[in-house]
Amino acid sequence: MNHRISYQKEAWYDLLSILRTPGFVIPSLAFPLMFYLFFGVVLSSGANSAYMLVTYGCFGIMGPAMFNFAMNIASDRAHGWLTLKRLSPMPITAYLLAKLSTSMVFSLLIILLLFSIAALFGGVRLLSGQWLLIAVILVLGTLPFALIGLILGLTLSDKAAPGVVNLLYLPMAFLSGLWLPIHLLPAMLQQASWLWPSYHLSQIGLSVIGMGQGHAVWLHLLLLLVTSLVLGMLAIASFNRLSGEKS
Repeated sequence: MNHRISYQKEAWYDLLSILRTPGFVIPSLAFPLMFYLFFGVVLSSGANSAYMLVTYGCFGIMGPAMFNFAMNIASDRAHGWLTLKRLSPMPITAYLLAKLSTSMVFSLLIILLLFSIAALFGGVRLLSGQWLLIAVILVLGTLPFALIGLILGLTLSDKAAPGVVNLLYLPMAFLSGLWLPIHLLPAMLQQASWLWPSYHLSQIGLSVIGMGQGHAVWLHLLLLLVTSLVLGMLAIASFNRLSGEKS
């Protein structure tokens, strides 16, 4: 089979399998939307709504990426499906890129829904270029969280993966200033926020509307790229260790 066709089919079937899982689809879409409606629209307006549009957008794209990779890969490992994928003629990269494309589709859908709520009910008014740039930043920002999910999926059991993702996902969002503006957190937590990729992604997005903390965008971008590189190397090491165990 032509590799391009196998990549396309794998991506399509992965997306279909997720769409047929209401337990994944509904919380992934509803959670960030409800948070933004309550905190970004009902309790805020104007500039605060725009600020929270970016931070809850970042919060929204984290979940599908981490859960899709961690839970599904851990499940595929437990049921032998990942081993079958590795033994088949299809490149294993098609399997991984399919999950990344599914995560990005969900990210784009969440972003479009948040944008619609912000424009219709939150009074957010941005230039067309700002809307587009924020969307691109958030969709591309799916990558480091997908890598975190991949590492968890390759190292945890299918029963442990959901709980560990929640233990990491929710505190990371809070400590990155995605639920509350970062300046409202204690000084020590503000300094510790630099450890999280979600903080750097949100600051890059906020810089588009002039609401970042004032640090150079290139610094956030560099740290996000370095974090993604380190996560990528850890994912490769986890996959190689898994392959060694199976050989």
